[in-house]
Amino acid sequence: MPIPGGDVWVGTATPLHGNDGEGPPRRQRIAPFRMSVTTVTNDQFGQFVAATGYVTEAERFGWSYVFYAEVSGVAATAGVVGAEWWRNVEGASWKTPFGPTSSLDGRQEYPVVHVSWNDARAFAAWAGGRLPSEAEWEHAARGGLPDPIYPWGDRAPDDTSFMPCNIWQGAFPYRNLALDGYFGLAPARCFAPNGYGLFAMSGNCWEWSAEPYRVFSLRESGRRANGAGDGRKLLKGGSYLCHASYCHRYRIAARMGNTPDSTTGHTGLRLVFDL
Repeated sequence: MPIPGGDVWVGTATPLHGNDGEGPPRRQRIAPFRMSVTTVTNDQFGQFVAATGYVTEAERFGWSYVFYAEVSGVAATAGVVGAEWWRNVEGASWKTPFGPTSSLDGRQEYPVVHVSWNDARAFAAWAGGRLPSEAEWEHAARGGLPDPIYPWGDRAPDDTSFMPCNIWQGAFPYRNLALDGYFGLAPARCFAPNGYGLFAMSGNCWEWSAEPYRVFSLRESGRRANGAGDGRKLLKGGSYLCHASYCHRYRIAARMGNTPDSTTGHTGLRLVFDL
């Protein structure tokens, strides 16, 4: 989908998670580009693997992180301290997303997940594209609106009548009402697209960007930026596990960082292409 260039804003003047570096707003100039209508799907990633023989980092490591309620095919798992809902699952990978006995049956058009930043870059190079910058991602997510909180505008999703994206409903992490129709991931082409015709820019799965994760507000105040220089890469968009009571990071300005070899069941990618 073609996205116009020009002077664009990155970040927000009203950050919700200040330590994440959501602000202050920063003006950047970007060139026009094209962006994938959806995140990369299992079918698309499978074509890449079939053509190149690529082995993902999760496959090489032998495990990946799976949300506890979706674990399949293993008797015991280790949890992340402080976030025990994430389980270290032996045999989980992009093609066995819940554990060694799971498969992609019926999920070819779902986002590929359990891909690291390094995997994402390898796929992008093969596909002739690249990962987006934060400015490109936020500009595209706004869909032509001047300064919306979400890709559809400023109205916040709720657990009753307005559910424009795939996020959590209920009390995280133990009660998911799945009122939006999905307990976990949804197909990549789900819910209404934004003004640029892009699907699921909020929720469903996090999307890797090309950039390091830096907290600009701390850097600009003369202090060492939290996250700068530690190797983490920037992620945008939130996931199906986000909820306003816990992780309100399905807002356009929201952001997160993770190491380039990390893989989880809620992290995927979307490509951009230079014109």
